[in-house]
Amino acid sequence: MPELPEVETIARALAPGLTGRVVTGIDVPDAKVLAGPATRAAFAAAAVGRMIESVGRRAKLLLIALGPRPHIAGDSPIVLALHLKMTGRFHIAPSADAPPAHARLLVHLGDGNALVFSDMRRFGTARLATPDALAAWKFYASLGPEPWDMTPEAFEAALCRKTTRIKAAILDQTVIAGVGNIYADESFFAARIRPDTPAKDLTPARRRKLLAAIQAVITRAIAAGGSTIRDYRTPDGVEGGFQHQFTVYGKAGEPCPTCGKALISIKVAGRTSTFCPQCQK
Repeated sequence: MPELPEVETIARALAPGLTGRVVTGIDVPDAKVLAGPATRAAFAAAAVGRMIESVGRRAKLLLIALGPRPHIAGDSPIVLALHLKMTGRFHIAPSADAPPAHARLLVHLGDGNALVFSDMRRFGTARLATPDALAAWKFYASLGPEPWDMTPEAFEAALCRKTTRIKAAILDQTVIAGVGNIYADESFFAARIRPDTPAKDLTPARRRKLLAAIQAVITRAIAAGGSTIRDYRTPDGVEGGFQHQFTVYGKAGEPCPTCGKALISIKVAGRTSTFCPQCQK
């Protein structure tokens, strides 16, 4: 599943081609993508005629802000919230082009192009909501702070009494938003912490070190355009580059880049976790 760096890369790449464009039409080849409004007609009616004001991200959600419709007095702005899930991908293409085989949603624009959302496994979702309705959406409202908004004090308060293993806590999106399996493993190695350590057993100093590691790893991953393991591509069709900087993720059995001891993998919170048994305690 694309994590924070991948969605941030996508948002930054799409923004120049979308901002300022007017939505002129919506095609929904697969209505399963619609999380609300649930019908093609209602979804299109809510979006058409609006100008795209900005493209951003919250946690692993891509957020496209649409302004009020000028022909409707007192109309409210809305947000198109898209969740890529496992295999969601975006690109901008001429509206006249035949959509790709796995296209689920096409947002036609006034410049003759369209934003195309493709999703081979059909888990991704698209939701239109006012800003207030988005804020009240249970999933959205439950999200924890972004990594850069999380203070050491808030991180300490969130973890100091948790009996769950630290990786389970970090993957919990209500604790800190946007961190998934890849960047958790890389952050634990950078902080020299075993992923199966109970969160409450870490000292405050080690928890501060972990937060700093998460922020640094995420920053580096965004600079590299995210990580491509299987399906992820930028809107330009380019693979991310951070997979070439992995220290431990997916490298069980290989030597630790620091001490040379073989990396091992275990299951934590149902996810494979790779670490160095010597460097990470």
